[in-house]
Amino acid sequence: MDKTSQEKIGKLQLFEQQLQQFALQKQQFQTQLFEIESAITESEKTEKAYKIVGNLMILSDKKTLKKELEQKKEIINLRIKNIEKQEKNIQENAKKLQEEILGKLKK
Repeated sequence: MDKTSQEKIGKLQLFEQQLQQFALQKQQFQTQLFEIESAITESEKTEKAYKIVGNLMILSDKKTLKKELEQKKEIINLRIKNIEKQEKNIQENAKKLQEEILGKLKK
């Protein structure tokens, strides 16, 4: 196997590692999103809402708290979309590279 093919295989392995990292990040954001959505749902069921700041739980205005949670939800959704876009890009590049490598190996 020539040096260029080895470099391409190394690059393909890097793509795989990046995809794994993106999957972990995406999973973490999806967990946060689930927690935020649960908090929004539960805040609607109660009269008083509390916010955790550091080690304190502080009584908070429900409308303000809901607005903050909605903003966090929006930011996390944007991050997830960004990760998905990057994942798709890397998957396409990896597929092209894999086809190149397989094409060379068949010759």
